[in-house]
Amino acid sequence: MHALVTGSAGFIGHALSQRLLAAGHTVTGFDGFSPYYDVGLKRARHAQLAQHPGFEGVEGRLETPGALLDVMARSKPDLVFHLAAQAGVRYSLVEPGAYVEANLVGFANLLEAVRAHPVRHLLIASTSSAYGGNASVPFRETDRAVSPLTLYAASKLGNEAMAHSYAHLFRVPTTAFRFFTVYGPWGRPDMALFLFTAKILAGEPIEVFGEGAAERDFTYIDDLIDAILALSERPPPLPSEGGPVSDADTLSTVAPYRLVNIGGGRPMRLDAMIGALETALGRKAERILKPLPPGDVIRTHASTDLLRDLVGSLPETPLETGIPAFVKWYLDYYGA
Repeated sequence: MHALVTGSAGFIGHALSQRLLAAGHTVTGFDGFSPYYDVGLKRARHAQLAQHPGFEGVEGRLETPGALLDVMARSKPDLVFHLAAQAGVRYSLVEPGAYVEANLVGFANLLEAVRAHPVRHLLIASTSSAYGGNASVPFRETDRAVSPLTLYAASKLGNEAMAHSYAHLFRVPTTAFRFFTVYGPWGRPDMALFLFTAKILAGEPIEVFGEGAAERDFTYIDDLIDAILALSERPPPLPSEGGPVSDADTLSTVAPYRLVNIGGGRPMRLDAMIGALETALGRKAERILKPLPPGDVIRTHASTDLLRDLVGSLPETPLETGIPAFVKWYLDYYGA
């Protein structure tokens, strides 16, 4: 199998590409190396992938007209995993234009490339932020998501709607994933775990938003990749060829399209994450408690019913295992 992975120098794209290569597949990785966070870390991820003979790295931006179209025409992938995006909830308050260009214009270009060169299955990354102001927990894929709290969340909801329309019009089987607080080795420097680790090691206080009471459905990177790969083998059927697998299914009645949460369904307080990090580092953190900033929510909690119905397994790595694995990587990489 040949896969195209957009965002291959990103946290999740890098991990997915590694697993695909290890399984004997070939991978074309497409990434723009945006400076949103440390470009050196992104290039280190790609350099690791480039050691494998089955990997080809392409540097380009989705919003550049024709860039991805040319790559698709040449590589002819069987599957497309779309993980490239302008990430970050809080950054969308500062640089909204980056989200319009990468997440809307760039995504439209991706859909046009897949339209011109159809694939067996298109898999796209969305986010738990799409649930926005939803007060019902756990967050179910069948809940109406009409109250995004940031432009980032709105752009991802837009991606889901755009993908559904293309799946309907051009019959490309499409699965959208809503990710829940992914963490682990090679993670993103803008995420709390990474920031806290750096500050604790430097002897600096950490800012704890939500005063430690905020809850997140932490998902370890290996568990996430397990779920993505398992779901890649379950492309949504055409309406005339199959129906929902259960009452929890989001399979469209007019398109080969499905939306799936990927999370463990076990939200943990931020306090618990910090405690596990302190244990792994062997150091105590000095905490500065702050209220939630605009756009953040107090809790994320994935319903895992549909994921279980489709692949029969769930993310299960506990913080007590995942955080030490991250800390080991961090200390090895940075020599701290």
